[in-house]
Amino acid sequence: MSTVRISRRAQAVAPFYAMEFGKHAAALEAEGHHVVRLNLGEPDFGAPPAVREAMREVMDGRPMAYTAALGLPALRQAIARFYADQHDVEVDPARVVVTAGASAALVLATAALVDPGDRVLIADPSYPCNRQIVESFGARVGLVPTTAATRFQLDTASVRAHWTDDTRGLMIATPSNPTGTSVPADELAALCELAGERGAWRIVDEIYLNLGDHDGRGRPPRSALSYDPDAVVINSFSKYFGMTGWRLGWCVVPEVLVPAMERLAQNYFLCASTPAQHAALSCFTAESLAVCEARRVEFGERRALVLDGLERVGLPVPVPPDGAFYVYFDVSDTGLTSWEFCERALREAHVALTPGRDFGVGTADSHVRLSYAASAGDLREGIARLGKFLDTLR
Repeated sequence: MSTVRISRRAQAVAPFYAMEFGKHAAALEAEGHHVVRLNLGEPDFGAPPAVREAMREVMDGRPMAYTAALGLPALRQAIARFYADQHDVEVDPARVVVTAGASAALVLATAALVDPGDRVLIADPSYPCNRQIVESFGARVGLVPTTAATRFQLDTASVRAHWTDDTRGLMIATPSNPTGTSVPADELAALCELAGERGAWRIVDEIYLNLGDHDGRGRPPRSALSYDPDAVVINSFSKYFGMTGWRLGWCVVPEVLVPAMERLAQNYFLCASTPAQHAALSCFTAESLAVCEARRVEFGERRALVLDGLERVGLPVPVPPDGAFYVYFDVSDTGLTSWEFCERALREAHVALTPGRDFGVGTADSHVRLSYAASAGDLREGIARLGKFLDTLR
């Protein structure tokens, strides 16, 4: 018998079911089946061409030493300029921390802000890894129920109702995974103000921000930094720039938090990937940004395709997305739980989806997430298969 003792922390961590269904999909593919994968938020485009070329150039045999723990100075400056150009907010590059993906940014920010016993308010439904990271550092998650009326997002009324004396922070994702919906600008400002007045920190996950719908002037959504310079804002090269496997992200933190973030980064990660950082400088050229904008427009076309298709086959979407490439549809009328629906859709129709159990409690059994980061062809095929699958249920 093994003497290895697994920590309570590791035992308490739930699986990320989107990844679990991906494993089952891979097993079916190994048997020769064609599986339409709509379970993961992984853009099919890949990195912009100039970024790929920059990676080829940097991998020419030169030494790839560690960078500073906070990232390449040139990349931190480029990210700061991106906020000025895209979101009309001035950011000191010294406040930018380059990380090994947005996940590492979330780990570092949580480590810097959370003490055991703290209570952190998070929307239900929400990205599951946020909850797991918070709990790994000894905090308690207060899941705040949301509804279609609040776009499945936190609002000030619900946060006030669930605030307790031991609440120390808010985690907000806008646009959100799994729903693809954003917090309205005035509501986001009010949430940040409410938390600030009560001495609580704010982590705002904006990794899908630049995929959000533009306003009437053609401007992208505003960053939370526009309303709250003391918020910790998380972002990533994975979604807008299509660089999921490159594992590169960043966060913008208040000046007072920079030394703590640096010490934590030195000890937890040393630094983000050196070649990925060098190549990522090419993300911010006019050429690459034009490519990313064209892809954002295409995601909008894919969204319309999916919403029309789901309506046609009888799967209602309570709140259409306006940012992240997800739709969160209701399977209540099928007679199946979301888990049963996803299991059978994969087994019988060979379509991989993600059950609501991944994202919280309130919609765990009633809703399913579909990612439209896949190609338009795969989306059409996936919806056609779902339609045939639903016919068998009827």
